[in-house]
Order: sequence, then structure tokens, then C-alpha cells
Amino acid sequence: MTVQLTSEQVWQAIEKELFAIVGMVTTTNEARTVGIVYIVRNRRLYIASGKEAWKVRHINANPHVSITIPVAKRIPFMPWIKIPAATITFAGTAKILEPQETPQEIVKAIYRDMADNQELMAESCLIEVTPVKDFLTYGIGIPLLKMRDPKQARGRASVGV
Repeated sequence: MTVQLTSEQVWQAIEKELFAIVGMVTTTNEARTVGIVYIVRNRRLYIASGKEAWKVRHINANPHVSITIPVAKRIPFMPWIKIPAATITFAGTAKILEPQETPQEIVKAIYRDMADNQELMAESCLIEVTPVKDFLTYGIGIPLLKMRDPKQARGRASVGV
């Protein structure tokens, strides 16, 4: 039995986090992953990067990516007890954007005080990821004890984009 989650519940969990792992494929069909920091706007994830970064080259060659967002779980008053993270995973389509073709609000949200640094912006780009199909979750929207049973901890929801 999988957990029946709504798209809105999963988006709320995504918006509370800021770290994710992006999976992609190189031009020689090798799998690669990289940790990133993101923001969410209009049900899309935005990632700052340098134009010369290898993740930008790989995404330019193949825009199909996968994202996994770990969601830390803790037992109140007993933080020393290790609990596996809950996760949200989905496939997406990535697009490389120049800072000047991206809404200024997004550029300022991701670059903060550095958004006015023209030299940095000339060397930077944003990666916009649009989720497709379904979110697959583990441990989202359930009590901590239910995470012990994989059948009860798994969930699925449409991305609703």
C-alpha cells in the first residue's frame, strides 16, 4: 500500500528544503550526480551554476535529469538517534538560462547580494528544472514509525505542473 499524497503536499515539502541531488548522463552515456542548492518558483526548481561547469555541459547535451531531495527526519529530544532521511524523487527536463533572460526576482533570490555583480553574472547561468510525470516519495507525510515498513512509507503523487 503506497501513501496517497497530493501534488500540493509534495510541493510544500520540496519548498521547505534547499538541497538536492541531480542525476544526469554525460555525452559518453556515463551516469553522474551532483549536489545542488535550489529555489522553487512556479513549480520549477532553479539552480545557480557557472557556465563552464560540467553539469551545464551535460544538461546542454541531454536535458533529461532526475532529482532526489533528502528530507531529514529526527526524533524530538533525541537528535543523536540516527534516522534515515525521507526522500522525494522525480524526473525532469532541464534548461540552461542566462541571468538576463530570467525574471530578476529569481536571479536575486538565488544569487542574493551577488546578483548585482556584473562580472559574476557574465560567468553564470541558471538551470531551470521542470518536473514531469510523478513524484516518488519515501517517508513523506507519514509518522516516523511507519518508515520502518517500506510498503507503508512509499508514496506517489502527480507533479501537477
